[in-house]
Amino acid sequence: MGWTDERVELLKKLWQDGLSASQIAKQLGGVTRNAVIGKVHRLGLSGRAAPSKPARTVFKAPRPARPVTAAPSAPRRIAEQQPTAVAVQPAPVRYIEEAPGTATVLTLGAHMCKWPIGDPSLDSFTFCGRRSDEVGPYCVEHAQVAYQPAQTKKKSSAAELARSLRRYI
Repeated sequence: MGWTDERVELLKKLWQDGLSASQIAKQLGGVTRNAVIGKVHRLGLSGRAAPSKPARTVFKAPRPARPVTAAPSAPRRIAEQQPTAVAVQPAPVRYIEEAPGTATVLTLGAHMCKWPIGDPSLDSFTFCGRRSDEVGPYCVEHAQVAYQPAQTKKKSSAAELARSLRRYI
């Protein structure tokens, strides 16, 4: 559908009323949002009515600090190293009790372990803070938990290979 004089006038009115290009395209019918945007640009229209602004939020006073309790955090798991030749079953997991770390968000450095300890919503939340490995962001103990060894795949027999190829033949 083309741009007749009536449609252009309606476009100008709707644009000044603050309607979006999608809303204008729906009201006009037969044009897309992009066509409306292009026509507005070619006509040099600006000075739209300001869209309604959301109500400003009222400033709230910060909550009082929670009392720090000495409740133990949940135990963390660290996978024990298995020989790489027998990696068919998952590595057994041992649990360790994590003591609060030595680093906070403000004191965490480039070569410090970034393993989170505790609940991030509590004031007692910390990071491990020990010297990190040269390769990753965690110390040796936490890297063992974070990076599990790849599972070895079993070798395919000729019969299994032939069966899988039959699907494609």
